[in-house]
Order: sequence, then C-alpha cells, then structure tokens
Amino acid sequence: MISNAHIQLPLYLGIDGGGTKCRALLYCQQRGALGVGVAGRANPLHGLQQTFDSITQSALLALADAGLAASQISELIVGAGLAGVNVPRLFEQVIAWQHPFKVLHLTTDLHTACLGAHGGEDGAVIITGTGSCGYAHMGDRQVILGGHGFALGDKGSGAWLGLKAAEHVLLALDGFAEPTSMTPKLLDFFDCKDAMGIVGQLAGQCSSAYAKLSHIVFSSAEEGDEVALAIVHDGAGYINQLARKLLSVSPSRFAMIGGLAEPLHQYLASDVTQAIKPIVAAPEMGAVMFAQYSENYAGH
Repeated sequence: MISNAHIQLPLYLGIDGGGTKCRALLYCQQRGALGVGVAGRANPLHGLQQTFDSITQSALLALADAGLAASQISELIVGAGLAGVNVPRLFEQVIAWQHPFKVLHLTTDLHTACLGAHGGEDGAVIITGTGSCGYAHMGDRQVILGGHGFALGDKGSGAWLGLKAAEHVLLALDGFAEPTSMTPKLLDFFDCKDAMGIVGQLAGQCSSAYAKLSHIVFSSAEEGDEVALAIVHDGAGYINQLARKLLSVSPSRFAMIGGLAEPLHQYLASDVTQAIKPIVAAPEMGAVMFAQYSENYAGH
C-alpha cells in the first residue's frame, strides 16, 4: 500500500458520470494519475441514490487501484461532471448530498468533457454515447444544445438508435413495417420469439437498456440493411446539425466524445469530420481540472 509519505496532498478525484457508467480518476499534482475506478450509471435523472452509490463505489475502487486505504475517501477533493445536472432541481439535490469527501465541486458532464477534450482550454464538444448533447465554452459564455434526455431528446445517441430499432422491429413483427435484418437480431439478443417477448424485456427500462441495442443498428447498417441505414443517417444528420450550430459560434477547437463518436464518424458530413480535433484528455481528467480550478477560485 502506498503511504501518505509518498503522496502529497491534495488528492483530487475526477468523476465522469453518465447514463451507463461512472468513471473515477484519482490524481495528485506530483505523481499524476494514481488509480481509476468504474461503477454503475450516475445520472440523477435515473435516481439520486443510484448516482450517489455509483460515485462512492467508483471512488473506493480508484483508491483501491492506487493502493490507498478506503478511509482516505474523506481526503478527496472531488470534481464531478454528471449527466442530468443541467436540470436545476437535480443540481440542487446532488449539491445537498451528505457525501463522504472533503469537498465536492459539481458541474455537468458536458463541461468536464469539454475541459478534458481541449486540455483545460475553451472549445466545443459533442457527446454521443448513451445520450447526446452539444456544448461550447468560451470565456464566460456557454452554449448547450440538446441534452433533453431519453426519451424526450438524445437524438443520434445509443439510446435513440436502440429505441428506433425496437420501434421498427415491433411494427415489422405486426406486419406494419418493412422487413429488416434487425428483427432476428433483436429476437436473438433478448432470447425471445415474438414481439411481446421484446416488449417484456424493454418495458419500463432506462436509456442504457436501449443503448445496448445500438451495435445491432450499426452492424445491420454496415451489412446494407435499408431500415438500419435510414436510422443511422437520421441520427447522423442531427449530429451534423449540432456540430454546425456549435461551429457557427467559432470555438477555438471542436471534438467528439463518447462511445458512438467512432462508429458515427463515417456517416457524418465531410465539413463536420474535417473540423474534429483529437481529444487531449478524457472527461474524468477534465473533472480533475474542474476540481483544481474550483479550489483555486475558492482561494483554498
């Protein structure tokens, strides 16, 4: 186990919390990254207690990965970028949490992703994972596009792709939509034989359950399935619109982040793909930067 003699305080923890997972990065100024931890989803739209549990678990896993005692959780200066906290009531509920850390600085996952993507500098990002959203930060100005959550928005996201695939397959099974190779794939995925089997698996499920179907949409599109291609092109068209609107405010850099950034790339317009810059650091490192900036701003 690493002793405190070898690590100088402060200890920072960067949290990237989304609709599928919560990733934590333990960091100190002298030695850099010390450990990482990954837990379940951390979007308060899907439940506050789940969010708190995932943050705590990922923090403990990061401490363990670094060889540090669980008791040192009380020494951590946390920067947390969470999906969902762009909704004011959810921000206030998370801020009111009696957390186990030394201090918790809270912002949106968009903000921390943007900080990481551009190395702490201003810029714009599109996040395409379980959900989708566009964000630009320039000085004191912020632009947020989308981010309305599942199923009110998140077009072009994994959850949206999965939802559209499930909707079409159910219609096709009832004889109201054209056949698609996604039908047997979804039936196999859920190990069922008919429409009601799919409904039984998906009814009442959250966005992450639908996002798991996105790989079926992409694989079917790559095989030339017209229905899957139409869904992907529709989602990519929305991402193109997001990108162009963000680029219209002239950010110094633009990047795409998330599990769908790579598979969507080939379906995006050339003017968008040519504008994409490589990511400097991961969102959880952006959360560490946010914690450091917040501490400095507070005069600690």
